[in-house]
Amino acid sequence: MRAGFVLVHSPSVGPATWAPTARELEDSGAVVVVPSLVGVAETGPPYWRSVAETVSAAIDQLPRDQPVVIVAHSNAGLFVPVIVEAASREVAGCLFVDAALPSRSGPTPVAPPELLDFLRPKAVGGRLPQWTAWWEESDVVPMFPDAQTRSAVSAEQPRLPLNYYEELVPTPVGWDDRPCGYLLFGPPYEPVAEDAAKRGWAVDHIPGRHLHQLVDPGAVTERIAAMTREWSPKV
Repeated sequence: MRAGFVLVHSPSVGPATWAPTARELEDSGAVVVVPSLVGVAETGPPYWRSVAETVSAAIDQLPRDQPVVIVAHSNAGLFVPVIVEAASREVAGCLFVDAALPSRSGPTPVAPPELLDFLRPKAVGGRLPQWTAWWEESDVVPMFPDAQTRSAVSAEQPRLPLNYYEELVPTPVGWDDRPCGYLLFGPPYEPVAEDAAKRGWAVDHIPGRHLHQLVDPGAVTERIAAMTREWSPKV
């Protein structure tokens, strides 16, 4: 059976960042779910557990015997190991799209020390502004294809608690005992893609900015399908 796609967005944004890709995949005949992680930080720590449980519940909406491919963007990459562990069925493979990678062993910090130093002064009452407000407008505007798309993404961005970024995410042993791959868009994720290659994963590149799946969903969808085509179990 062809694997279903589980498109996981970063908790810093929302499912709208995957919506065009989901439509393209569905138009190709694929089964797709896009779990919403917008409210996972409202349950309190550990936040990684809420992410894993929310994605696992979405996976359970698929046909019982259908394997799944996890496709994680950005910060969502850190949660792939706990998502795999929580899944109630076979995970055929994991694709990281311009995403952070889990540690090879041991817990993974959600944010490195330099990012935490950048974020702490921005917190008010323990909450951070929306992700797009962290950056200069000149850096944000080119990530979106148009003002309408930016408005849709901005409308669902949560204001995450600072301690979300201070958390450590477990890295269960054996989570990557399945095909894994990395799809790079561009800076600053080139070193991460190099790390993926050193792990023996397939790595591909579509030049673009961090939300390129909004700018050219057709090309991103085509590449996702190509990179994961051989991962579905042969029947």
